Amino acid sequence: MQTFQILITEDDNSIMNLIMTTLKVNGYTYLCAKNGNEAISQCASHNPDLILLDLGLPDLDGIEVIRRIRSWSQVPIIVISARDEDADKILALDSGADDYLTKPFSIEEMLARIRACQRRLNYVRTSAETTVFQNGALCIDFASHIVTLDGSDIHLTALEYRILCLLAQNCGKVLTHSYIIDHIWGNGMESDIVSLRVYMTALRRKLKQSAEREPLIETRIGIGYRMVRL
Repeated sequence: MQTFQILITEDDNSIMNLIMTTLKVNGYTYLCAKNGNEAISQCASHNPDLILLDLGLPDLDGIEVIRRIRSWSQVPIIVISARDEDADKILALDSGADDYLTKPFSIEEMLARIRACQRRLNYVRTSAETTVFQNGALCIDFASHIVTLDGSDIHLTALEYRILCLLAQNCGKVLTHSYIIDHIWGNGMESDIVSLRVYMTALRRKLKQSAEREPLIETRIGIGYRMVRL
């Protein structure tokens, strides 16, 4: 069973400890950030499955954190904030948050909202594995393992196909080098950034990326790769 990892962004130590303990007892893994910039960095580096986000952070307002993360990632975000005005909730949701929980909050309610998020993610991931993915001229039939571009078959190696599917199933999200390596090679001896770059170069060549075609795969220098939603 795949581990569900949650990024907690909270500058209040007592609340942070409460959430950490609750997640640990309920079998979740977690990362911690005490300010907005750290949360953005952790999100880019570790690609969590969910973010629990306080709005009143010491460096950046939580709304700004949501907007920055949404510029490159669709990771679900549940706001946990003492701001209880409707205007604050509307602003957070319109900025890209998926849910809003007001402090003081019930631990059981927080867990229920996390489980609801898990169910939505599992549905999306299961659907992606059993349906056809279409992005511009690219089409991936996950059931038959057939990849086409402009209607023509693209012949990929097994590793190239796995990398392409991983990017497609996370379309719009930046996947770090370490995330891709862990999911494609695990702890295999080939699992290094140089090997990954070689496969990415071959994959791009087969996808016929050129100056005339908007690139499907975008490089984030020093971070990783992202499939662009066309």
